[in-house]
Amino acid sequence: MNAPFRLGDDPLTLEALAEIARDNRKVEIGQTARDAMARSRAVVDAVVAGGDAAPAVYGVNTGFGALAEVRISAAQVTQLQQNLVRSHSSGVGSPLPRDAVRAMMLLRASVLATGRSGARVICCERLCDLLNAGVHPQIPARGSVGASGDLAPLAHLALGMMGEGLAEYRGEVLPAADALRRAEVAPLVLEAKEGLTLLNGTQHMTAVGGLAIHDADLTCRIADIAGALSLEALKGTVRAFDHRVVAARPHPGQIEVARFLRALLDGSEIAESHKDCGKVQDPYSLRCMPQVHGASRDVLAFARTVLEREAGSSTDNPLVFVDTDEMISGGNFHGQPVALALDAAAMAVAELANISERRVEQLVNPHLSSGLPPFLAPDSGLNSGFMIAQVAAAALVSENKVLAHPASVDSIPSSAGREDHVSMGATAALKLATIHDHVRTVLAIELLCAAQGIDLRRPLTSTKPLEAVHAAIRAKVPAMNVDRPLAPDIAAVRALIDDGTLIRAAAAAGAQG
Repeated sequence: MNAPFRLGDDPLTLEALAEIARDNRKVEIGQTARDAMARSRAVVDAVVAGGDAAPAVYGVNTGFGALAEVRISAAQVTQLQQNLVRSHSSGVGSPLPRDAVRAMMLLRASVLATGRSGARVICCERLCDLLNAGVHPQIPARGSVGASGDLAPLAHLALGMMGEGLAEYRGEVLPAADALRRAEVAPLVLEAKEGLTLLNGTQHMTAVGGLAIHDADLTCRIADIAGALSLEALKGTVRAFDHRVVAARPHPGQIEVARFLRALLDGSEIAESHKDCGKVQDPYSLRCMPQVHGASRDVLAFARTVLEREAGSSTDNPLVFVDTDEMISGGNFHGQPVALALDAAAMAVAELANISERRVEQLVNPHLSSGLPPFLAPDSGLNSGFMIAQVAAAALVSENKVLAHPASVDSIPSSAGREDHVSMGATAALKLATIHDHVRTVLAIELLCAAQGIDLRRPLTSTKPLEAVHAAIRAKVPAMNVDRPLAPDIAAVRALIDDGTLIRAAAAAGAQG
């Protein structure tokens, strides 16, 4: 386990986000962040101390959204924050998974730690306490339009901090008050501005989208491995991946994918067996892997940059600037930068499945498969082999095409027209996560088919890295000589993708991706 993550001191990368969200890495607050939060809180306290004579400051002594011009008396400032959290806890749909909730908690704590929110230090401490104790407020996945922050999801997070609503603790969902009591964490009593501070921001979309983009790095490497295994089974050539070819069009992703493919495909007995076959070019789904997979990598690298920048940003409103003792209303809560990046990432990830399914078709179609039996069945006709595995892949790819429509081109006014343009970033994040899940299943189907193709090329052998991948698959899934249900096989290979087994197998045999 890594040392505790120090808010305000350590960079919040997607790797750190995943470690805290999934591996329960501890979180603490650095002294720099504590000092910054204390200074910004003093600015808020000065407004509160002014009572009803103080100037109007949005969300401190005014209503919210279209009610921003309604002045709130000094005696009602605390009640205002509690009412805000309760009224905005209007999320719908299934609860977010634990890792997404934990990522949201960390990201919101990071916003407070920038020292521009004006919340007391205890608000940030309470988020860290809940993370470290394993108390996770139950947060419905839907209900945000991604503009005045992910309001509904973040309200459910704040509600749990107050000891209201539901929370998950040690695998059990129970009233948040009971979860806090069992974990020996005191409920948070909100003071001026703190309800607003906990609700304004992009932490739902950044959490869900950030974890998906983190996971997509491994998915990109799996796509290369699956494609290389398919190329071998189809007696393709590595010549199109020549370093001189890809360097002539120097996109970074293209160059990296070609390098990895060359490392995966070096020293193949299968390739040597057909070097004089006379075939000049492979189909695009094989020949253009550097160009297609590489383009996806480049877009995902852009999305990673956006989300890591967002993770370290102040997305609250209004923001506190201690050098002039000002609180300034702005729009940093608007999710457009994240929404656009997540929509691009969704399209980039979807393409990995698009091209993968076409390689599956090459493998199962006897008119395309360079002598492999129809549907990879040794006794085809009596056996249907992998016929419907390709259909399942096609179904997921087709669904991805619908889901890949960008959410960020949509907008719908809310709050009586005050919030008249919204990002739909939360929708973009949820769509990305669904697409990415489908992509890994399509790649599992390709790996299953490609492994069968390698078996059908015996006694010829592939390269050391690809034989290691093949062996890892065969350790869980035997070759198919007669028809059997394929769903458990697909699930087994998918598990090998998810737990990193196939990446480790290729790396141990000399192919570093």
